[in-house]
Amino acid sequence: MFFKQQVALPKQPLPIVIIGAGGIIEDAHLPAYQMAGFNVLGIYDVISQKADMLKSKFSCVEKAYASLPMLMVDAIGQNAVFDIAVPAKNIVPILEQLPDKSCVLIQKPMGETLEEAVRIRQICRKKQLVSAINFQLRYAPYCIAARQIVESGLIGEVFDMEIKVRVHTPWERWDFLKGLPRLEILYHSIHYLDLIRSFWGNPEKIYASTVKHPKVSHLAATRSSILLDYENDRQARVLTDHGHDYGTETQQSYFFLQGTEGAVKIIIGLSLNYPKGKPPKLVYYLAKEPKKGWQEVPLSGGWFPHAFIGSMAVLQNHVLDTSQPLPHSTEDAYETMRLVELAYKSNAHGGIDVKNSCGIS
Repeated sequence: MFFKQQVALPKQPLPIVIIGAGGIIEDAHLPAYQMAGFNVLGIYDVISQKADMLKSKFSCVEKAYASLPMLMVDAIGQNAVFDIAVPAKNIVPILEQLPDKSCVLIQKPMGETLEEAVRIRQICRKKQLVSAINFQLRYAPYCIAARQIVESGLIGEVFDMEIKVRVHTPWERWDFLKGLPRLEILYHSIHYLDLIRSFWGNPEKIYASTVKHPKVSHLAATRSSILLDYENDRQARVLTDHGHDYGTETQQSYFFLQGTEGAVKIIIGLSLNYPKGKPPKLVYYLAKEPKKGWQEVPLSGGWFPHAFIGSMAVLQNHVLDTSQPLPHSTEDAYETMRLVELAYKSNAHGGIDVKNSCGIS
């Protein structure tokens, strides 16, 4: 059985200019754009050597810029898409410099707090930017295929989702995370909350707990348990532990969807033995075909870099034809940020104090 795994590429792709030359640009954005045949007009970073290095590494990059104003002049002249991948605290000052009605893709998260997300949304509205947040997991080949399975009704009504991640994540790769008060939910599980929202929208209730790991106690919380309750007894769970440093054999990273007539399981290979990763896998079970058991769907790619093709392509298709939807717009992404904020509020105030609570004698 064939399932679609890629979004449509723009027929006449717009050039791209990139602001920021960090690891995510090197590992995902540029490999994706080169694979898709997108032209990167240029790249800028406050550390010019980083931009120079990526320009020499990727043939799709035409120029490394020495200053942001120089990049903007060329971007305006060629109707380029701005691709911003900087620490969240730096998003607002960059957006304020963009020309009105520009097209921009902003690397997640949408600020470090809900207040920053509000400010980003205000700027995008005021400047009439065609803007989106790079919540690319929803465009990974296996997520596109899973959505098609669900929407076709093959597994009936989906009533349960679970994302479980028990891996070793090398947080030391990202220096900017040191000292931040929020980490796991804001910078990682945010992807899973957005993915669940892309299927079911906003939940009725959220329960969350996020705690530190003793081996990286100098960082903010890196273990989280999040429950999302929906109407009609639907529930989604996100369970993460990034400190499982006992070999890859017992690591887990999956997305499971259970329906009344079947189920889908995705192995998210990127998280296993990160950053090298393992191959992703998608299998599904149909109750009406029990003899076939779990059937595997051959995949055409994974999260990195393939999903990053989707987030840019969907944005460009919307720019070229506004009748095309923009599911990861800043307006929708704000709702994901609001859910993140509520998760942290639940963590701070949602538990019952067992020691001091009343009991029955």
